[in-house]
Amino acid sequence: MSKKKIGIIAAVAVVVVAAAATGVWFLLRGIGGGSNNGDKVYVESVATLTNTNAGVQNRYSGVVEPQQSWEIKKNSEKTVKEIFVKEGDMVEVGTPLFEYDTDSIKDEIAQAKLEMEGIDNQISDYYSQIEALKEERAAVSEDEKFQYTTQIQSIQTSIKQAEYNKESKKAEIAKKEESLNNAVVNSELAGTIKSISENGVDPYTGQEMPFMTVLAVGDYRVKGTVNEQNVYSIPVGSPVILRSRVDEEQTWTGTVTEVDTNTTESSNNNGVMYDGGSPETASKYPFYIALDDAEGLILGQHVYIEMDMGQTQPKEGLWLYEGYIVTDEDGSYVWADNGKQRLEKRRVELGEYDGEMAAYEILSGLSEEDYIAFPMNSMYEGVPTVTDMAEVDYTSPMYQEENGDMPVDEGMPEGGDMPIDEGMQEDDDILMDEGMPEEGTIDDGASDVPMTDTPADAGVLE
Repeated sequence: MSKKKIGIIAAVAVVVVAAAATGVWFLLRGIGGGSNNGDKVYVESVATLTNTNAGVQNRYSGVVEPQQSWEIKKNSEKTVKEIFVKEGDMVEVGTPLFEYDTDSIKDEIAQAKLEMEGIDNQISDYYSQIEALKEERAAVSEDEKFQYTTQIQSIQTSIKQAEYNKESKKAEIAKKEESLNNAVVNSELAGTIKSISENGVDPYTGQEMPFMTVLAVGDYRVKGTVNEQNVYSIPVGSPVILRSRVDEEQTWTGTVTEVDTNTTESSNNNGVMYDGGSPETASKYPFYIALDDAEGLILGQHVYIEMDMGQTQPKEGLWLYEGYIVTDEDGSYVWADNGKQRLEKRRVELGEYDGEMAAYEILSGLSEEDYIAFPMNSMYEGVPTVTDMAEVDYTSPMYQEENGDMPVDEGMPEGGDMPIDEGMQEDDDILMDEGMPEEGTIDDGASDVPMTDTPADAGVLE
């Protein structure tokens, strides 16, 4: 058989195989009227999507904390006699917190006062000595007076030293009396007793701790956390919205006052609740929010934080997140339920665009009662729609194609023309590979394989 005939037979076989594969795929796709191959698409109501602004905002976790706290360190030279409060107690300014043992201080004050009396007596004695020496000096000759003068000057120096000791002792007594008067430590803040550590050491970490910590009430702030991928998306001065985790309709507003990039905390929780993905392990940074109004918030409450893009302000008309809108040469459309639980391309007329909300105003073609799906390249008209995501089979052909597992018409140009093989010329002259002998067998280095047993596409060897 000639090289040209062999090449033609191989090329025809390739076309037949490709056509058969393409036909099977289009059959699986269910072209022309729905799908029996497991394809289903999840749809959501437009009303739900427009009310929640789905997919637009990043959310971060936050917790309500006090603006101020007071850490009380125990005097290491004193012993605590009694503690008047316990953890969790509410206190006011001036509320007694604990009392030092003052028995030893009273004894020390009494001893210091006795010592000061002794110094006073000593000083009085010094002055008596000086008067006596002056009288004696007056009765001696001029040659002997110098000796008396020297003794008087020495005693005067001792008086100055005694007076210094007396002032030091007075200061010591005053300090001890002040400590005695302050034996009861009163709260300087209105707040909550957060912790009491009688031994001043954390039992878990061994780190030094304050004896008692009081958290102020009234002036709250919110501490949030953001991962390293999103830290620069929260600039200082940005307005934010806080949402209750129990009721998302309950909101508060505030302003970012600080992003602490000097403090890091490694965690598997990246701090982002929605969108803005991150590595499995990322550094977290704290940021702080000053509240416009803290009414309704409680200390320690956990909230969601999102940037204020005006999403809580009602807008007239129907506004849809741009991710649901597809644009082609004929205009814009969405993938919508046709009312019969089948998917269709629904042409829509767009109005204004809100860049902060990333949403278009829908002038016509769609209403809040409609159901739509998030677009995929593999979607087609007629596929069944469901409102329960659990009914979707993500292993069906449509989702495999979307993920790149089953590309449509692979190797087939858009016009449907068969590509010309590298070994084939446009004038249909077949150039056989040099490895093909004229006798019509393939030499694989081991044996001669008859041509009749060769696969259909073996006309071109690689």
